[in-house]
Order: sequence, then structure tokens, then C-alpha cells
Amino acid sequence: MMTDGTVETDLRSEFTEAGINQTLHRIYLEVKCDVNILTPYQTIKETIYNQVLLVEGVIIGNIPDTYYHLEGLNDDQNMEMIE
Repeated sequence: MMTDGTVETDLRSEFTEAGINQTLHRIYLEVKCDVNILTPYQTIKETIYNQVLLVEGVIIGNIPDTYYHLEGLNDDQNMEMIE
């Protein structure tokens, strides 16, 4: 195998929820490389993509004193529960 040209890289950032007022932050390195695979009968050109996790961290926010899950209730029922 031998590279055909240069290697292209790019950084990618991703945010996902990780709980109440917590966010999971990940930073990836994406790598793209064109290669030639040399065999006795032919040369095969392929592009290789790979993604490597560089950093992962949890960003913690303030946690509320109370938490209400009011999904599926109408406004009248919500106020009765809060009071």
C-alpha cells in the first residue's frame, strides 16, 4: 500500500445531552486518505475514511431544586400539580 497524494484531516465537534443540565462534548479527528493497493496483477485505488475520538468531557450546569415532568397534561392540570 502507498499513499496517493496527501492526507486530509478535519476536526468535528459534537454536543449531546447527558442528563439534567449536563452536556457531553466530544471532539473527533476525521481522516481521509487516498491509497494505492499494489498487487501482482493490478493496482487498486481506494479512499480510506476514519474517525478518531480525541477528547470527551461532560459540561455540568446548575441542577434545579425541583424537576417537573408535565408531558401529556393540559395547562389546568399543570397548575394544580405545581400548587
